[in-house]
Amino acid sequence: MKKQAEAILPTDWGPFKIIAYSDSKTENMPHIAMVHEEVDFDKPVLLRVHSECMTGDLFKSNRCDCGEQLDIAMKMAAKHKGVVIYLRQEGRGIGLINKLKAYNLQDTGMNTVDANVHLGFEPDERQYDTAVQILQDLGIFSIKLLTNNPTKIDALEKSPIKIVKRLPIIIEPKDENKEYMKTKQDIMGHLYKLKS
Repeated sequence: MKKQAEAILPTDWGPFKIIAYSDSKTENMPHIAMVHEEVDFDKPVLLRVHSECMTGDLFKSNRCDCGEQLDIAMKMAAKHKGVVIYLRQEGRGIGLINKLKAYNLQDTGMNTVDANVHLGFEPDERQYDTAVQILQDLGIFSIKLLTNNPTKIDALEKSPIKIVKRLPIIIEPKDENKEYMKTKQDIMGHLYKLKS
């Protein structure tokens, strides 16, 4: 995997360089690095590694908190001259079609973990080695990681990337995603404490 193209991208959050990473020049769905124009590579860089969630990121679904997490991450990356890596691993790595099937199972009473397992997948199929490769290509080896996910922390801690600090992303649950967020807290060990 390597850098295939880059461009300057003015956004509502601020100015970023958008960089596409893939194995092939013809890849239609490359991984993305959003790099603030004034990032200081000599200091620990504020970083969010965000896995694609079309329903939340693009269509503002209330079934999850992904879109809100991405918005907060982009605001913080703009404020602190950081980086957001956008990995193309939709639906915790099971893809959009299976994610929609999992939604239907959740509507019958399953939680998000049980739905994925029922479909024949691990609770979370995501990998973070691609993010490590992107960070190394960018020359980033020291980070302030914006996450609640202990699996993501563990994956990066096992890499050459040094996490100097973890920063939480606090999202207020909605009626539609309260159980989803509770599952992430109680079963997947995400690092927040929901109000009862």
